[in-house]
Amino acid sequence: MSFTYHRTVRFQDTDAAGVVYFAHVLSICHEAYEESLGMSGINIKEFFTQPKVAFPIVHASVDFLRPIFCGDKLLISLMPQKIGAEKFEITYEISSDEVIFAKAITRHVCIDASSRSKQELPTDIIQWLESNRKETEGAERRKAREAI
Repeated sequence: MSFTYHRTVRFQDTDAAGVVYFAHVLSICHEAYEESLGMSGINIKEFFTQPKVAFPIVHASVDFLRPIFCGDKLLISLMPQKIGAEKFEITYEISSDEVIFAKAITRHVCIDASSRSKQELPTDIIQWLESNRKETEGAERRKAREAI
């Protein structure tokens, strides 16, 4: 997997049934996204507070495979992929001890922050996408060699 983020589930993440509230899974995924941007050298403060461009989420989905409880130690793996000149998608896998709890997807579109019109992805985001794509391809090749 290209980028991994570690997160402990907190009480505030759970609902009355004691499991992670469904919408909080996307929030946890977004934390991983923010961390991956920061680790690639993108200034998070500027990215979210003074942007010339913005990347709104235009689609999100989550498949829940097992319940997630307070105290669980999660590993969130994210794999971003360019899907057009002005779009990218991030696939997330939320797991613990090699057990997959959930899979999610967010699709983002690049827009001019002032006019709100679509525009091509900027260089820093393309570099982030390329960097993570290469890491993902390398991990996939390693897995393929291990299987042989």
